[in-house]
Amino acid sequence: MPTAILTGQPVPGSSIESELRSLGFDVHLASGAADTETLLARAPGEERVAVVDARFVGHPHALRLGLTDPRFPLAAIPGAVTAQPAARQALTRAMARENSAGGGTALAVDSLADRITAALDADGADVHRPELGSLVAAVPADPQARNEARQAVAAVDDEAVRLKSAVKARDGFVTTFLISPYSRYIARWCARRGLTPNQVTTASLITALIAAGCAATGTRAGFVAAGVLLIASFVLDCTDGQLARYSLQYSTLGAWLDATFDRAKEYAYYAGLALGAAHGGHDDVWALALGAMVLQTCRHVVDFSFNEANHDASANTSPTAALSDKLDSVGWTVWVRRMIVLPIGERWAMIAVLTALTTPRITFYALLIGCAFSATYTTAGRVLRSLTRKAVRTDRAAKALADLADSGPLAEAAARGLRTAARRLPGFTAPAVALLGGAAVVATAALTDFGGPWPLVAAIVYVLTSALAVARPLKGALDWLVPPFFRAAEYLTVLVLAAKADVNGALPAAFGLVAAVAYHHYDTVYRIRGDAGAPPRWLVRTIGGHEGRTLVICVLAVLLTATQFKVALTVLAVAVALVVLVESIRFWVAAHKVGAPAVHDEGEPA
Repeated sequence: MPTAILTGQPVPGSSIESELRSLGFDVHLASGAADTETLLARAPGEERVAVVDARFVGHPHALRLGLTDPRFPLAAIPGAVTAQPAARQALTRAMARENSAGGGTALAVDSLADRITAALDADGADVHRPELGSLVAAVPADPQARNEARQAVAAVDDEAVRLKSAVKARDGFVTTFLISPYSRYIARWCARRGLTPNQVTTASLITALIAAGCAATGTRAGFVAAGVLLIASFVLDCTDGQLARYSLQYSTLGAWLDATFDRAKEYAYYAGLALGAAHGGHDDVWALALGAMVLQTCRHVVDFSFNEANHDASANTSPTAALSDKLDSVGWTVWVRRMIVLPIGERWAMIAVLTALTTPRITFYALLIGCAFSATYTTAGRVLRSLTRKAVRTDRAAKALADLADSGPLAEAAARGLRTAARRLPGFTAPAVALLGGAAVVATAALTDFGGPWPLVAAIVYVLTSALAVARPLKGALDWLVPPFFRAAEYLTVLVLAAKADVNGALPAAFGLVAAVAYHHYDTVYRIRGDAGAPPRWLVRTIGGHEGRTLVICVLAVLLTATQFKVALTVLAVAVALVVLVESIRFWVAAHKVGAPAVHDEGEPA
């Protein structure tokens, strides 16, 4: 149980002790700095500890925000400071210094908790201070100030603020106006019944899988039920994040489940639509389903790569960014621009409505056109920003892009030999050769007969161009395009060769293989964003890297018959899925158990 140490003389009529207990703290009273330091030393080292001024007046949710958020090792609000086990030593040092400076005597007029916070700041510690908005958190110095603070507390509806803060500050039109107005109340209902965000996330996944099953029936009733259930799944998807914000139940495992399940739900639904089309209308739309997954995944990689490349870039300004900021100051343009990028709310609403009213083929056509338009819009804007800004990218950004590139042993070995030559080439070389090599292997696979040797030749060229692209640190203005080009090349090669095989079951097998590989690429992103580092090198080498897998697929297409190729794709899909899933689950469960910093994704990839 976390420990809260109340410092100073208790104030008659104060509810601070009961409020701390309601937040789960074991409360101890301390009369001065020396007593506080003693109690701090006795507090369990594996639990959170907080120092709170007994004179504190404020909203319970202000205390909750300041003292219970698991994402931050150190946090403070006026009159209170807290530390998780990882930051316990920093708090102890600051407390010892304050005790020594004060001589262990009674507290001065100012707050000991605030002095400790100032000492932490002086030590360079990263102390989180939550945005309280209209919530009150104060340490009144006299009865009059205390009465004024209590009146301010009474004037603000704590629960209304808490409900409002449960919703993302920035979200899509559908989510903001059609889902969040009532899903926040579902989140509160869940919180009051002890449900966790992970349970709601799991319920959302199950609902989406049932929706995919309904779509797979191929009947109009099944399609209508699938559309309704997909919307219900999205409502639950919004609810889990709102529940996490409402009750501050953030966790490493929860962030991973939320992000991973979103992708699993959408791509399982694509498969359900493809099965339903084949079952109900004898229409083969597996190529469209796989194309939608490829396009959507590449869009996300563009988002991830651009953000990582500019995560800590200096001089991060450009005329394009200034124009974007100006447009964001005009109300209607904000919503138009958010809808254009087709975020998950708009996308799922479109898929649900079209599923219920039309056919899977029309649904996929609309999805591909919408995603292609939004991808063109966002990528063009980011290219313009990159070309017009004078940013110096860091080693951290270059490392993140190299991890996102997912280069295997073949590209690594060739890159070592090309390193000297790469340094002499222009700055645009990396994305240019990545694009040309990828386009060459995809075009060759598409324009030659299945079983011919030319895709293999193109794949060998692709290995060499991939090596040249990563032979030097990815710090160029457009080097963030390298990972998306690699993703598109690998996924489209699989799609084209499976389509050229022209045998029943090849495209579903290709869908499974791309889904398994895409999971690995998403998992890499989530680890980097959670500051957990990229997946281990042995994993990347075991599954070949993007260039190794592309080469293997082309070799199999040359050596095997169409039917054998289908079987090989299925075996590869199962093998890759088993390896990456087992390692990923092991990693995230272990990170959760050892108390890795809790995270929560406030941004939603398109």
